[in-house]
Amino acid sequence: MVTSQPNPSEPTWQVVIRLLRWNKPAGRLILMIPALWAVFLAAEGTPPVLLVGVIILGSLATSAAGCVVNDLWDRDIDPQVERTRDRPLASRELSIKIGIVVAIVAFVCAGILALYLNPLSFGLSVAAVPVIIGYPLAKRVFPVPQLVLSIAWGFAVLISWSAAASHLETATWILWGATVLWTLGFDTVYAMSDREDDRRLGVNSSALFFGSRAAEAVALFFLATAGLLIWEGVRLNLTFPFWVAVAIAVLLWSWEYLQLRQEDIARTTYGQIFGQNVAIGFVLLVGMIAGILG
Repeated sequence: MVTSQPNPSEPTWQVVIRLLRWNKPAGRLILMIPALWAVFLAAEGTPPVLLVGVIILGSLATSAAGCVVNDLWDRDIDPQVERTRDRPLASRELSIKIGIVVAIVAFVCAGILALYLNPLSFGLSVAAVPVIIGYPLAKRVFPVPQLVLSIAWGFAVLISWSAAASHLETATWILWGATVLWTLGFDTVYAMSDREDDRRLGVNSSALFFGSRAAEAVALFFLATAGLLIWEGVRLNLTFPFWVAVAIAVLLWSWEYLQLRQEDIARTTYGQIFGQNVAIGFVLLVGMIAGILG
């Protein structure tokens, strides 16, 4: 087993920040985005400020808990993967006991925030927990574990929409589908950087499942996402800014597909494409807000 040497000069609180991945904001923001999509669309562009704050903090707490749970499951796998070997539990900078305590604290914080929500939203928050905890296990038993992660991401839409509107409707499920497919696309890209390590370790991923057609699968997921967003825009009568945002997203997704098709693609490109989707998500958010208020 390959392990990294702990940095004795790094304070424990900084190591915990790395465990929570708060030093890498892209992964935290990309969960927050669909939650914000949902709350602004459900509230017709003007959700209560306090509700938006609860959703932002809740998404941070939930994603933090998910990261720690993932690292606890993978503490013996991560040291053997180039991208993850420096994670605090993999490198043994933090003990399993500390990891469990941090995960519990993160879940408790998310639960306290969920108490502000209505009963439907709170129930959906509780229902999301087994999916979050089970995702790392899915990598061992399910050929497309990114689908499980995508469903976990989809709960952000259901919880936020129901928090703003107190019910779910057809438009909710359209946005949920768009979120699931978008997540399946960008997380397949993310998994493409680990293909060789995952194959060697016997870990499943959508990048391995789709093999040489992974780029085409990602393109299909993004195309379907665009189609559902268009349906959402028509159903909610969103105005011109939304359509501009969707057009920008489609152009950027097309560019990403062309990058993925390159034979000599650099490993860092996968992470860059993941980061680009954070920007795409915010472009769509601005388009949704302007499109529903316009």
